Amino acid sequence: MNDDLNGDPSDGLDADGLSGEEGWDDEEFDAELLEEELRQAAAVLDPVPAELQQIAVDAYALHDLDARVAELTFDSLVDALPVRGVTDVPRMLTFRAGEVTIDVEVTARGLMGQVLPPQPARIEVLGGPRPGSPLTADDLGRFTGDVPLSGPFALRLRAGEDVVVTEWLRA
Repeated sequence: MNDDLNGDPSDGLDADGLSGEEGWDDEEFDAELLEEELRQAAAVLDPVPAELQQIAVDAYALHDLDARVAELTFDSLVDALPVRGVTDVPRMLTFRAGEVTIDVEVTARGLMGQVLPPQPARIEVLGGPRPGSPLTADDLGRFTGDVPLSGPFALRLRAGEDVVVTEWLRA
């Protein structure tokens, strides 16, 4: 039998058939880097179907089961009359959950809005399974975010013990 295939220590190979230079050194192994490279390869070679991704995004919204869902009551893309000659019109949205109303203006530069009745709150802009961008509403309920929205998004509002999550919309 050929000694090269048996991993004979005299030929420089270890028991797994790898030389010391080719094997993984535990101190040099970077699991996060490997994980990111595998994610990138999977995204290129086996992308997630759009329908499945939408189902996952919708399911993610349910992770706050004690949260109240704020219903979309006004969307300027649907409810407003178009104005001739005006371009780059901001999108106006109004969400309502019980006594809480969230008015939001979405532009290419980001968003701004107000929580009514006015109250300090923490608002997260959700855009998928990763944690959202935190925004803070002042004592008058006003908040701004300078990160442009893309793809599906929702807002999660935390005011005291109250948690409100808006419906998911496309930017």
